[in-house]
Amino acid sequence: MNSANDITENFGTLYHPKSALVFYETNGANTDRYVEHFDMDSNGNPINAHPLTVREANVLAKALQTDEERNRAFLKPKGILPTNIMHINPSEKGTVLWYTKAQQRQLYFVDSLGIPNGKAQVPPMLWYAGKNNLFVFALASDRRPNANTPLHYAPLFNVYENGNVCMGTVGIDIKKSASVEEFTTAWEDYFFNSYFSHLLGRHSPIKGNCVKIWKDLIGTDNPFAKEVLKKNGKTLKNLLQ
Repeated sequence: MNSANDITENFGTLYHPKSALVFYETNGANTDRYVEHFDMDSNGNPINAHPLTVREANVLAKALQTDEERNRAFLKPKGILPTNIMHINPSEKGTVLWYTKAQQRQLYFVDSLGIPNGKAQVPPMLWYAGKNNLFVFALASDRRPNANTPLHYAPLFNVYENGNVCMGTVGIDIKKSASVEEFTTAWEDYFFNSYFSHLLGRHSPIKGNCVKIWKDLIGTDNPFAKEVLKKNGKTLKNLLQ
């Protein structure tokens, strides 16, 4: 996918060495410890060695505490857990499984597809995402899915047969302190605010012509024709195995 907004500068965060700590310890039964603090010059070389001061220790303790608080906040709901959330794994990598009902979204397409940009109705969808990757599937109804709900191929471009979305040049930046609401909203925005460009692999995600389907839907309020969806042979519980 190509981003509809210019976010190519957000591919990652570059960190520069600021300071270093060296811990010394004496030998023997009664050990004593000493911490030396180094500043870093512009080339990343340690300079200005001196004993770690109380002020520097407090700054370090505050930074560590802030990181710990951010990790604890990751994927926590802001209030009552949203009803569209199916499963949360709040580990360091973190994953969320959620669904969305049929809705109208603004869609973007590359010129070569011949599909105008505009709003169209998209079918109910199932989303499964971590910090750096996204899988999407279509659902046959707006009802809350269960473990045995059949999954369908997402009837959209830039999605592999297994549901994995090719994000192309889109820079993904999920905050370490993101709530579950912020997490799911961010992924939906990344997906829909990017340019759809091509089908992946040789399989067709729908029964029919994918380009024609979206040409006919753009600019209308017509519901997505669910009869063109194709089952992929999997159910919701397969995603969590």
